[in-house]
Amino acid sequence: MGKELGLSKEKIIEISTAKNEPKWMTDFRLKAYETFMKTPNPNFGPELKIDFDRINYYKRVSDIVANDWNNVACNIKNTFDKVGLIDAEQKYLDGIGAQYESEVVYHNMIKELEDKNVIFCSTDDALKNYPELFKKYFNKLVKYDENKYTALNGAVWSGGTFIYIPPHTTIDRPLQSYFRIDTKNMGQFERTIIIVDDDSHVHYMEGCTATYHLSDSLHAAVVEIYVGKNSSCRYTTIQNWADNIYNLVTKRAEVDENGLMEWIDGNIGSKVNMKYPACVLKGENAIGNCISIAVATKDQIQDAGAKMIHLAPNTTSKIISKSIAASGGDASYRGTVYIDKNAKNSKSFIKCDTIILDDESKSDTIPKNVVKNNSSYLEHEATVSKLDKDKLFYLMSRGLTEEKAQELLIMGFIEEFRESLPMEYAVELNALLKNYF
Repeated sequence: MGKELGLSKEKIIEISTAKNEPKWMTDFRLKAYETFMKTPNPNFGPELKIDFDRINYYKRVSDIVANDWNNVACNIKNTFDKVGLIDAEQKYLDGIGAQYESEVVYHNMIKELEDKNVIFCSTDDALKNYPELFKKYFNKLVKYDENKYTALNGAVWSGGTFIYIPPHTTIDRPLQSYFRIDTKNMGQFERTIIIVDDDSHVHYMEGCTATYHLSDSLHAAVVEIYVGKNSSCRYTTIQNWADNIYNLVTKRAEVDENGLMEWIDGNIGSKVNMKYPACVLKGENAIGNCISIAVATKDQIQDAGAKMIHLAPNTTSKIISKSIAASGGDASYRGTVYIDKNAKNSKSFIKCDTIILDDESKSDTIPKNVVKNNSSYLEHEATVSKLDKDKLFYLMSRGLTEEKAQELLIMGFIEEFRESLPMEYAVELNALLKNYF
């Protein structure tokens, strides 16, 4: 495909042509590209120094989406085997997808899901095979012109996961996708759409990793989730990006009457992370929850949090944010809770806790809380502290090394988050954090 690095109208057309997309999608991409070019970087958060001319916006590594690991190229298969994905599929999961660079290279689900008429495929395949359903939900909840990076995603999106759960359907085990960046200067721009129809329930998990390179790479994804009446969706993320990755993601869920949306969000690694999972509570008695951790070490900035938008009466939201800053890292909470005048008798609880492990690290809490009626209730707690020296001394007096005692205190600090994870993810999180401190 033409010039490897940089972006232009010609590159957009090349990408769309390579994917054999309908004209309306090509036109949409070009419109999003024009918006990207004229839109400045966000006027909040960390400074973004991205050289867009040095990014590879599309790299196809396979012409097929395999449903058998034996049909995946050995180097790619070995990469996913090393992170435990193949083993996890056999033990814990109902279905799985794996994206390497720009394209999904593997996808499979058990026959029971097919019998239930569940759709679980790459977003590219959804555009081809379910065009009417795709068009109904694509770009409806997260608009391409919201910010510079939603526009960029709109212009060059590739891969991602598409899930449709029919009414009155419960998926007993999680569905999962795994995203991997290996190429220098690579950009990954997946688009994920999940529709949970009325009286249905699903748990979706995603993992993210990348190989470290001296030059920067970019991950700018968009996630749109629709939770129907009396339905629930849990979206669990553990990202472990290399610290040369700019991770700039827009995630949003719309929750209907008596629906429940849960974001379980683990942010480890990356050079700069800006991510604020959102719930739009549009139906009466809708519930939105977000439990997250953000870990920042040397030269890393975690600017993360959540957004809860209450539009209907008797809606409820809860945000639990745990941040850890070490070795000069910056781990900050940025969030919004908005309770509309029509959202009578609504409740929101926000709790932000940060541990700073040294004198070089820092953290800020930057909330925006708005209540537009007198019958609703909002509570916000925030703490910033260092590791408790008395507890550290006590553990060391019991024979633990300072390193082991610190590890135990950190694990206790994030216990509420760990309890929200499936067992295999909790084990993975423990291993990741041990490598950080």
